Amino acid sequence: MAFFKISLLILLTFCLPISGIHSQLSNKTPQPALHFPYQQQGLTDREAAAHLLNRFTHGIRVGDIDAVLKMGLENWFLLQLEGNAKDEKLEKMLSAYPSLKLTNAQVVQQYPKIGKVIKMAVRDGVLNEDEIKTTDRKKLREKLSAYFREKNFKPTQSLIKDFASQKILRASFSENQLQEVMTGFWFNHFNVSFSKGQAVQYIPAYERDVIRPNATGLFADLLIATAKSPAMLLYLDNFNSSVSKDSAQMQQRFNGNRKNRNRAMQNMDDEEKKKLGKIKQKKAQGLNENYAREVMELHTLGVDGGYTQQDVTEAARILTGWTFFPYDEELSGPLNKIINTVGEDKLKQRGFVREGDFFFAMNRHDQQEKSVLGQHYPSGVGYEEGVRFLRYLANQKATAVFISRKIATFFVSDNPSKELVNRLADEFISSNGDIKKLLIRLVESPEFWHKDAIRSKTKSPFEVVIGSIRALNAQVDNPYAVYKQIDKMGQKLYYYQAPTGFPDRANYWINTGGLINRMNFGIEMADNRLKGLSVNLLQLNQNHEPGDPASALKTYAPLLIPERDLTATYKRIEPLLSNPTVVSNISNLAKAQQSESSPKSASSTMDLDLLLNDVFNEDNEKQATSKEQNSLSQIVGIILGSPEFQRK
Repeated sequence: MAFFKISLLILLTFCLPISGIHSQLSNKTPQPALHFPYQQQGLTDREAAAHLLNRFTHGIRVGDIDAVLKMGLENWFLLQLEGNAKDEKLEKMLSAYPSLKLTNAQVVQQYPKIGKVIKMAVRDGVLNEDEIKTTDRKKLREKLSAYFREKNFKPTQSLIKDFASQKILRASFSENQLQEVMTGFWFNHFNVSFSKGQAVQYIPAYERDVIRPNATGLFADLLIATAKSPAMLLYLDNFNSSVSKDSAQMQQRFNGNRKNRNRAMQNMDDEEKKKLGKIKQKKAQGLNENYAREVMELHTLGVDGGYTQQDVTEAARILTGWTFFPYDEELSGPLNKIINTVGEDKLKQRGFVREGDFFFAMNRHDQQEKSVLGQHYPSGVGYEEGVRFLRYLANQKATAVFISRKIATFFVSDNPSKELVNRLADEFISSNGDIKKLLIRLVESPEFWHKDAIRSKTKSPFEVVIGSIRALNAQVDNPYAVYKQIDKMGQKLYYYQAPTGFPDRANYWINTGGLINRMNFGIEMADNRLKGLSVNLLQLNQNHEPGDPASALKTYAPLLIPERDLTATYKRIEPLLSNPTVVSNISNLAKAQQSESSPKSASSTMDLDLLLNDVFNEDNEKQATSKEQNSLSQIVGIILGSPEFQRK
């Protein structure tokens, strides 16, 4: 590609119009009720705007900094907290995926699991038992495919593709960027995974109806909403946690008639009393402790939250009967029969609760008294004791510290100061877990603006890819292909199997192989060699080509990595500009790394520089003597792969 000269003066004054941000400027801007202490930390207005955008969006677009400065940093942040910016462009994109608006009931009907389809096909005479057991799998697949089409069923993989696609589009193009960042943060905190087959059908609605609407609300409301979601109930197995048969019979005798409770105890013989005592102490048959443990360890109190195994067991007993209303006719049939026979009003009188997809089955609930974390729960309460327990967890000091540390780690640094965490925890307690107020206290803290925090966080593969899309103003024609590219780089969104969610540490993401894949991605994207993405590099520079590689580097690096000291970046990249083998080196190394099962991890973000030196430690003589030059797309790709772009 030929290069032409261009004055860098044009670059300093040029910025693409960003319709979403500028459209907000026309609205009445609220008066700032907060103050950002970035000047005291030695930051300029532009540096502060860039830092704010890096932390609370999925990447800075050309022109964003100027737009935020015009609006005012505090005003921009307050508007983002509200999350009410118009998103017509995004909504038009999402309209191509009608499955995103389906209820859980509709998803179950339209995207049935294969096991259910086989049973239906047998019931309808399309298949017989012998055919299912046959070795002719091809014939079986053909019959099932025909049955799928006849019933207008769709495979669950199609649902997953739609859901993954909306994630890419929302992150790339939503004007409510803070809401999308917080949605990702909380989904990771309250992680569920497509790897748990039972939960697959319910995960899209989990993010849409549970996480996103509560992302900047009250933590207690978010906690309870996740606890009642079918996705979480299935993922951590609480949907089938129930009182044991022996315990149920005993509690029915003991609690059935509260007026005669003492008489019931008197009528029990010694053997029955002994059995009742054992039931209270031992883990009940049918009791599942998975969710009870994780809600304390991972969702609220933290691993050092002061609870015991006995607390876990007692908490699990409190949450027995918390399940969901099944939309599979084989499962919901008996339940519907009970509802139709007894009537919803009488079921409510007996303690049953149905709220949307959530269902509390009183007959499966352990109604005996319980004690958790020093709190007494009397017998016979039912659903409300679960709500009381979750609200208690949500407002504990240990929870405040645990959540505050995670937020500080996510937005400030991998090792936030104790002073910052305690300050946020105090705000959490005083505001009853108001997430908006917690974020305001965060950005009002000097630690957020400290120069050591400016480049302290390493981007995940998702953040690298989405940040590149936004920085290059790329067109996304196939968002699922972009999703697969992120998977290739080491982050399979929505498939992290452990309930912990993806770790938020640099040394989890950065290793030799991962860095090479990031560099290779940048080069392929800038050169329009990635499926689903297209870029126009000249458009970023008012359709002018720089005159030579050095000018190209110093034109595009400030566009893609704004308001940073790029001296080290120039020094690192300039020797590569005349190396015709650098791109092929990266491509070959990327292919070789794909077969490396466990590349060595870096110990810190600073190791990015050391790893980069290792990557380009070849062909030095050829590099120094070659007269060939890399194209503009290759230079931009190298910038995207540089350590500086990997940080935020």
